[in-house]
Amino acid sequence: MGKYIVKSILQMIPVLFFISLIVFVLVRVTGDPVALMLPETATAEDRQVLTEALGLDKPLYTQYALFISSALKGDFGNSFHYGQPALPLVLERMPASFELAAAAMLLAVLLAVPLGIWSAVKRNTFIDLFISGLSVIGKAMPNFWMGIMLILLFSVTLGLFPVSGRGGIDHLVLPAVTLGVTLAAQMTRLIRSNMLEILNQDYIRTARSKGLLEAVVIGRHALRNGLIPVVTVMSLQFTSLIGGTLIIETVFAWPGLGQLLVASVNNHDMAVVQAAVFVIAFIVMICNLLTDIAYRFLDPRIKYN
Repeated sequence: MGKYIVKSILQMIPVLFFISLIVFVLVRVTGDPVALMLPETATAEDRQVLTEALGLDKPLYTQYALFISSALKGDFGNSFHYGQPALPLVLERMPASFELAAAAMLLAVLLAVPLGIWSAVKRNTFIDLFISGLSVIGKAMPNFWMGIMLILLFSVTLGLFPVSGRGGIDHLVLPAVTLGVTLAAQMTRLIRSNMLEILNQDYIRTARSKGLLEAVVIGRHALRNGLIPVVTVMSLQFTSLIGGTLIIETVFAWPGLGQLLVASVNNHDMAVVQAAVFVIAFIVMICNLLTDIAYRFLDPRIKYN
Protein backbone atom coordinates (compact mmCIF):
# COMPACT_ATOMS: atom_id res chain seq x y z
CA MET A 1 0.00 0.00 0.00
CA GLY A 2 2.85 2.35 0.84
CA LYS A 3 4.47 1.82 -2.56
CA TYR A 4 1.15 2.54 -4.28
CA ILE A 5 0.76 5.82 -2.38
CA VAL A 6 4.28 6.94 -3.29
CA LYS A 7 3.73 5.94 -6.92
CA SER A 8 0.43 7.84 -7.04
CA ILE A 9 2.04 10.97 -5.62
CA LEU A 10 4.83 10.80 -8.21
CA GLN A 11 2.25 10.39 -10.97
CA MET A 12 0.68 13.70 -9.93
CA ILE A 13 3.72 15.60 -11.20
CA PRO A 14 3.30 14.93 -14.96
CA VAL A 15 -0.48 15.37 -14.62
CA LEU A 16 -0.01 18.82 -13.11
CA PHE A 17 2.42 19.74 -15.89
CA PHE A 18 -0.11 18.62 -18.49
CA ILE A 19 -2.88 20.61 -16.79
CA SER A 20 -0.62 23.66 -16.65
CA LEU A 21 -0.02 23.43 -20.40
CA ILE A 22 -3.74 23.20 -21.17
CA VAL A 23 -4.60 26.14 -18.91
CA PHE A 24 -1.71 28.20 -20.26
CA VAL A 25 -2.88 27.73 -23.84
CA LEU A 26 -6.60 28.18 -23.20
CA VAL A 27 -6.18 31.35 -21.19
CA ARG A 28 -4.15 32.97 -23.96
CA VAL A 29 -6.43 32.05 -26.85
CA THR A 30 -9.57 33.50 -25.24
CA GLY A 31 -8.57 37.15 -25.56
CA ASP A 32 -5.92 39.83 -25.18
CA PRO A 33 -5.33 40.50 -21.47
CA VAL A 34 -3.60 43.79 -22.23
CA ALA A 35 -6.72 45.14 -23.94
CA LEU A 36 -8.79 44.14 -20.90
CA MET A 37 -6.44 45.63 -18.32
CA LEU A 38 -6.02 49.03 -19.98
CA PRO A 39 -8.74 51.63 -20.56
CA GLU A 40 -9.88 52.48 -24.05
CA THR A 41 -7.95 55.74 -23.90
CA ALA A 42 -4.62 53.94 -23.48
CA THR A 43 -1.98 54.73 -26.06
CA ALA A 44 0.04 52.27 -28.10
CA GLU A 45 3.01 53.05 -25.89
CA ASP A 46 1.00 52.12 -22.79
CA ARG A 47 0.06 48.83 -24.40
CA GLN A 48 3.66 48.09 -25.28
CA VAL A 49 4.87 48.83 -21.77
CA LEU A 50 2.27 46.54 -20.18
CA THR A 51 2.90 43.80 -22.74
CA GLU A 52 6.59 43.81 -21.87
CA ALA A 53 5.84 43.95 -18.14
CA LEU A 54 3.66 40.85 -18.41
CA GLY A 55 6.19 39.07 -20.61
CA LEU A 56 3.64 38.70 -23.41
CA ASP A 57 6.12 39.97 -25.99
CA LYS A 58 8.19 36.81 -25.60
CA PRO A 59 7.60 33.57 -27.57
CA LEU A 60 4.97 31.24 -26.12
CA TYR A 61 7.48 28.58 -25.13
CA THR A 62 9.46 31.20 -23.19
CA GLN A 63 6.29 32.43 -21.51
CA TYR A 64 5.42 28.87 -20.52
CA ALA A 65 8.89 28.20 -19.15
CA LEU A 66 8.71 31.37 -17.06
CA PHE A 67 5.21 30.43 -15.90
CA ILE A 68 6.30 26.95 -14.77
CA SER A 69 9.40 28.33 -13.07
CA SER A 70 7.29 30.80 -11.09
CA ALA A 71 4.51 28.27 -10.38
CA LEU A 72 7.00 25.89 -8.78
CA LYS A 73 7.74 28.68 -6.32
CA GLY A 74 4.05 29.26 -5.67
CA ASP A 75 3.98 32.42 -7.75
CA PHE A 76 1.18 32.52 -10.32
CA GLY A 77 1.46 36.25 -10.84
CA ASN A 78 -0.68 39.12 -9.63
CA SER A 79 -4.38 39.57 -10.26
CA PHE A 80 -4.91 42.78 -12.19
CA HIS A 81 -8.57 42.84 -11.09
CA TYR A 82 -7.96 42.43 -7.33
CA GLY A 83 -4.47 43.92 -7.25
CA GLN A 84 -2.85 41.16 -5.19
CA PRO A 85 -1.00 37.84 -5.71
CA ALA A 86 -3.21 35.20 -7.29
CA LEU A 87 -2.39 32.14 -5.16
CA PRO A 88 -3.07 33.76 -1.75
CA LEU A 89 -6.32 35.09 -3.21
CA VAL A 90 -7.37 31.57 -4.22
CA LEU A 91 -6.26 30.02 -0.92
CA GLU A 92 -8.20 32.71 0.92
CA ARG A 93 -11.42 31.41 -0.65
CA MET A 94 -10.66 27.73 0.00
CA PRO A 95 -11.84 27.53 3.65
CA ALA A 96 -15.29 28.78 2.66
CA SER A 97 -15.54 26.23 -0.16
CA PHE A 98 -14.29 23.39 2.06
CA GLU A 99 -16.69 24.38 4.82
CA LEU A 100 -19.71 24.37 2.53
CA ALA A 101 -18.70 21.17 0.72
CA ALA A 102 -17.97 19.28 3.95
CA ALA A 103 -21.26 20.35 5.55
CA ALA A 104 -23.27 19.40 2.46
CA MET A 105 -21.51 16.04 2.19
CA LEU A 106 -21.99 15.26 5.89
CA LEU A 107 -25.70 16.03 5.64
CA ALA A 108 -26.00 13.91 2.50
CA VAL A 109 -24.34 10.91 4.17
CA LEU A 110 -26.46 11.21 7.32
CA LEU A 111 -29.60 11.21 5.19
CA ALA A 112 -28.67 8.82 2.39
CA VAL A 113 -27.14 5.89 4.30
CA PRO A 114 -30.09 5.09 6.61
CA LEU A 115 -32.70 5.92 3.97
CA GLY A 116 -30.95 3.83 1.30
CA ILE A 117 -30.63 0.84 3.63
CA TRP A 118 -34.21 1.15 4.86
CA SER A 119 -35.51 1.36 1.30
CA ALA A 120 -33.57 -1.76 0.27
CA VAL A 121 -34.63 -3.78 3.32
CA LYS A 122 -38.28 -2.76 2.80
CA ARG A 123 -38.20 -3.45 -0.92
CA ASN A 124 -41.52 -3.08 -2.79
CA THR A 125 -43.31 -1.73 0.27
CA PHE A 126 -44.84 1.69 0.87
CA ILE A 127 -41.66 2.77 2.67
CA ASP A 128 -39.54 1.85 -0.35
CA LEU A 129 -41.92 3.67 -2.68
CA PHE A 130 -41.99 6.75 -0.45
CA ILE A 131 -38.20 6.98 -0.10
CA SER A 132 -37.67 6.37 -3.82
CA GLY A 133 -40.21 9.09 -4.60
CA LEU A 134 -38.43 11.54 -2.30
CA SER A 135 -35.13 10.68 -4.01
CA VAL A 136 -36.55 11.42 -7.44
CA ILE A 137 -38.04 14.73 -6.25
CA GLY A 138 -34.80 15.73 -4.52
CA LYS A 139 -32.76 14.97 -7.62
CA ALA A 140 -35.19 16.77 -9.93
CA MET A 141 -35.45 20.02 -7.96
CA PRO A 142 -33.07 22.75 -9.22
CA ASN A 143 -30.59 23.85 -6.56
CA PHE A 144 -31.18 27.55 -7.10
CA TRP A 145 -34.97 27.15 -6.75
CA MET A 146 -34.62 25.16 -3.55
CA GLY A 147 -32.21 27.73 -2.15
CA ILE A 148 -34.58 30.60 -2.90
CA MET A 149 -37.51 28.73 -1.34
CA LEU A 150 -35.47 28.03 1.80
CA ILE A 151 -34.53 31.70 2.04
CA LEU A 152 -38.17 32.80 1.65
CA LEU A 153 -39.39 30.34 4.27
CA PHE A 154 -36.67 30.20 6.93
CA SER A 155 -35.07 33.62 6.52
CA VAL A 156 -37.72 36.05 5.29
CA THR A 157 -40.86 34.49 6.80
CA LEU A 158 -39.63 32.79 9.97
CA GLY A 159 -36.41 34.75 10.49
CA LEU A 160 -34.53 31.69 11.73
CA PHE A 161 -31.42 31.94 9.55
CA PRO A 162 -29.48 34.75 7.83
CA VAL A 163 -30.37 35.45 4.22
CA SER A 164 -26.80 35.38 2.92
CA GLY A 165 -23.13 35.72 3.75
CA ARG A 166 -20.66 33.62 5.70
CA GLY A 167 -20.33 33.77 9.44
CA GLY A 168 -21.41 31.30 12.10
CA ILE A 169 -23.13 27.94 11.76
CA ASP A 170 -26.46 29.66 11.19
CA HIS A 171 -25.09 31.09 7.92
CA LEU A 172 -24.06 27.60 6.82
CA VAL A 173 -27.35 25.78 7.38
CA LEU A 174 -29.38 26.87 4.36
CA PRO A 175 -26.67 26.55 1.66
CA ALA A 176 -25.55 23.20 3.11
CA VAL A 177 -29.12 21.89 3.11
CA THR A 178 -29.63 23.11 -0.46
CA LEU A 179 -26.61 21.18 -1.71
CA GLY A 180 -26.93 18.25 0.70
CA VAL A 181 -30.50 17.34 -0.25
CA THR A 182 -29.61 16.89 -3.91
CA LEU A 183 -26.55 14.81 -3.04
CA ALA A 184 -28.56 12.75 -0.57
CA ALA A 185 -31.15 11.97 -3.24
CA GLN A 186 -28.50 10.66 -5.62
CA MET A 187 -26.67 8.68 -2.94
CA THR A 188 -29.88 7.18 -1.54
CA ARG A 189 -30.76 5.65 -4.89
CA LEU A 190 -27.22 4.36 -5.31
CA ILE A 191 -27.12 2.79 -1.84
CA ARG A 192 -30.53 1.20 -2.38
CA SER A 193 -29.52 -0.41 -5.68
CA ASN A 194 -26.21 -1.66 -4.25
CA MET A 195 -27.84 -3.04 -1.13
CA LEU A 196 -30.50 -4.87 -3.15
CA GLU A 197 -27.79 -6.61 -5.12
CA ILE A 198 -25.69 -7.43 -2.05
CA LEU A 199 -28.61 -8.73 0.02
CA ASN A 200 -29.11 -11.47 -2.57
CA GLN A 201 -25.51 -12.69 -2.32
CA ASP A 202 -24.67 -16.10 -0.90
CA TYR A 203 -22.56 -14.79 1.97
CA ILE A 204 -25.52 -12.74 3.22
CA ARG A 205 -27.73 -15.83 3.23
CA THR A 206 -24.95 -17.68 5.04
CA ALA A 207 -24.71 -14.98 7.69
CA ARG A 208 -28.45 -15.12 8.22
CA SER A 209 -28.41 -18.93 8.43
CA LYS A 210 -25.92 -18.67 11.30
CA GLY A 211 -28.55 -16.85 13.32
CA LEU A 212 -26.93 -13.44 13.27
CA LEU A 213 -29.13 -10.50 14.07
CA GLU A 214 -30.45 -8.69 10.99
CA ALA A 215 -28.78 -5.47 12.17
CA VAL A 216 -25.41 -7.27 12.27
CA VAL A 217 -25.95 -8.78 8.82
CA ILE A 218 -26.84 -5.40 7.34
CA GLY A 219 -24.29 -3.28 9.18
CA ARG A 220 -21.26 -5.54 9.27
CA HIS A 221 -21.56 -7.58 6.09
CA ALA A 222 -23.82 -5.86 3.59
CA LEU A 223 -23.24 -2.17 4.17
CA ARG A 224 -19.45 -2.33 4.12
CA ASN A 225 -19.39 -3.79 0.62
CA GLY A 226 -22.21 -1.55 -0.52
CA LEU A 227 -20.30 1.61 0.40
CA ILE A 228 -17.55 1.18 -2.20
CA PRO A 229 -19.50 2.80 -5.08
CA VAL A 230 -20.84 5.38 -2.65
CA VAL A 231 -17.30 6.40 -1.67
CA THR A 232 -16.54 6.92 -5.36
CA VAL A 233 -19.56 9.18 -5.80
CA MET A 234 -18.69 11.08 -2.62
CA SER A 235 -15.18 11.76 -3.89
CA LEU A 236 -16.42 13.00 -7.26
CA GLN A 237 -19.16 15.13 -5.72
CA PHE A 238 -16.88 16.63 -3.07
CA THR A 239 -14.36 17.82 -5.65
CA SER A 240 -17.15 19.24 -7.80
CA LEU A 241 -18.51 21.08 -4.77
CA ILE A 242 -15.14 22.71 -4.15
CA GLY A 243 -15.04 24.50 -7.48
CA GLY A 244 -18.49 24.17 -8.98
CA THR A 245 -21.10 25.54 -6.57
CA LEU A 246 -21.34 28.89 -8.32
CA ILE A 247 -25.16 29.07 -8.36
CA ILE A 248 -25.52 28.32 -4.65
CA GLU A 249 -22.65 30.65 -3.79
CA THR A 250 -24.42 33.36 -5.78
CA VAL A 251 -27.85 32.75 -4.19
CA PHE A 252 -26.44 32.83 -0.65
CA ALA A 253 -23.57 35.30 -1.38
CA TRP A 254 -21.15 32.64 -0.14
CA PRO A 255 -17.53 33.80 -0.70
CA GLY A 256 -16.22 30.54 -2.14
CA LEU A 257 -13.84 29.54 -4.91
CA GLY A 258 -16.58 29.04 -7.50
CA GLN A 259 -17.54 32.71 -7.57
CA LEU A 260 -13.90 33.76 -7.75
CA LEU A 261 -13.09 31.40 -10.62
CA VAL A 262 -16.05 32.39 -12.79
CA ALA A 263 -15.49 36.10 -12.16
CA SER A 264 -11.83 35.69 -13.09
CA VAL A 265 -12.74 33.88 -16.31
CA ASN A 266 -15.12 36.68 -17.26
CA ASN A 267 -12.46 39.28 -16.47
CA HIS A 268 -9.72 37.32 -18.26
CA ASP A 269 -7.73 37.46 -15.05
CA MET A 270 -5.14 34.91 -16.17
CA ALA A 271 -3.20 34.67 -12.93
CA VAL A 272 -6.23 33.83 -10.80
CA VAL A 273 -7.61 31.34 -13.34
CA GLN A 274 -4.32 29.48 -13.52
CA ALA A 275 -3.87 29.42 -9.75
CA ALA A 276 -7.47 28.26 -9.15
CA VAL A 277 -7.28 25.47 -11.72
CA PHE A 278 -3.99 24.26 -10.27
CA VAL A 279 -5.41 24.19 -6.74
CA ILE A 280 -8.60 22.41 -7.81
CA ALA A 281 -6.64 19.86 -9.87
CA PHE A 282 -4.41 19.13 -6.88
CA ILE A 283 -7.44 18.67 -4.62
CA VAL A 284 -9.03 16.30 -7.13
CA MET A 285 -5.91 14.13 -7.25
CA ILE A 286 -5.63 14.05 -3.46
CA CYS A 287 -9.31 13.06 -3.17
CA ASN A 288 -8.79 10.28 -5.72
CA LEU A 289 -5.84 8.96 -3.72
CA LEU A 290 -7.83 9.05 -0.47
CA THR A 291 -10.66 7.23 -2.24
CA ASP A 292 -8.31 4.43 -3.30
CA ILE A 293 -7.10 4.14 0.30
CA ALA A 294 -10.70 4.01 1.54
CA TYR A 295 -11.40 1.13 -0.87
CA ARG A 296 -8.64 -0.86 0.81
CA PHE A 297 -10.12 -0.34 4.28
CA LEU A 298 -13.66 -1.15 3.14
CA ASP A 299 -12.62 -4.30 1.29
CA PRO A 300 -9.28 -5.87 2.35
CA ARG A 301 -9.46 -8.12 -0.74
CA ILE A 302 -8.58 -5.13 -2.91
CA LYS A 303 -4.86 -5.09 -3.61
CA TYR A 304 -2.73 -2.37 -5.17
CA ASN A 305 0.42 -3.35 -6.98
